[in-house]
Amino acid sequence: MPDTTLTVREDDKSLVITAGDVQIARYVHQPDAPDAESPKPYLHPIRSLSGAPMSVYRPHDHRWHKGLQMTWAHLSGQNFWGGPTFSVERDYHWEDNLGHINHLAFTDVSSDGRRVVAEEDLHWVSARGEHWVTEQRRQVFHGVDSARGVWALDFTTTLHNVRGATLDFGSPTTHGRPMAGYAGYFWRGPRSWTGGTIIGAGGLGGEEMMGVEAPWLAVVGQHDAIDGGGTALAIAGHSSAPVPIKWFVRTEPFAVISPSPSFDEEISLADGDTLELAHRYVFIDRMCDRAELDELGAEFAL
Repeated sequence: MPDTTLTVREDDKSLVITAGDVQIARYVHQPDAPDAESPKPYLHPIRSLSGAPMSVYRPHDHRWHKGLQMTWAHLSGQNFWGGPTFSVERDYHWEDNLGHINHLAFTDVSSDGRRVVAEEDLHWVSARGEHWVTEQRRQVFHGVDSARGVWALDFTTTLHNVRGATLDFGSPTTHGRPMAGYAGYFWRGPRSWTGGTIIGAGGLGGEEMMGVEAPWLAVVGQHDAIDGGGTALAIAGHSSAPVPIKWFVRTEPFAVISPSPSFDEEISLADGDTLELAHRYVFIDRMCDRAELDELGAEFAL
């Protein structure tokens, strides 16, 4: 059995998480990105236990897409996503409203061989330099199973409104664009996964998963350069808001997943209040069918 001990190494700008001799993730907390891409921490590259790619970085169609990242396109007129902002009157257009999510410090970076824990404090800062949100973020890399080719990532966050006024968390859909409810924790899959298969809980799948409430869904895709493919299984988890989590997912024209906390309903967060979110991603080193995903969805449920 290959060594799958989980370790973490820190450098000036990132954490590198390794399972045995395979780097399964790099968490870049000090990104080199222009303001147009709304700089923020991200995970890339993400790899399966065999080293196969499970994410993409700065694709030509959306340079602000970077692996797996926490972000928001519509937050009280500010865009923490990057790129243009949508409105009914002007469609997608560039504004001077691009905020930053800034890493302040890690409060814990540790490994016991079975899991890696990274906890940190961050500030969400508007385009005008105003501190709007204080975030406490926790990421746990765990569940390594070399026999099944599986590992998991738990992401939890607490967003504390320090703006001095209510914050409205929305999406392009809450601002008038149907079925564009992307928000929150967003994964961009490899280019070769374009046209892949979407499988969801409860017998659902394909395009019908867009905007649906479901405990989990998965995208199954094939690799370029190497034989075979993989599966990214996302668990919706929990939101403290009264608005339900709904899925933003597609594989055309590219593969993405977002368990959106504000798909088609805004979240109004009063000054001083907090929004808590918890999600899980499971990265699997093969192309899973529905029967196996039903079992994995139940096993990794939050």
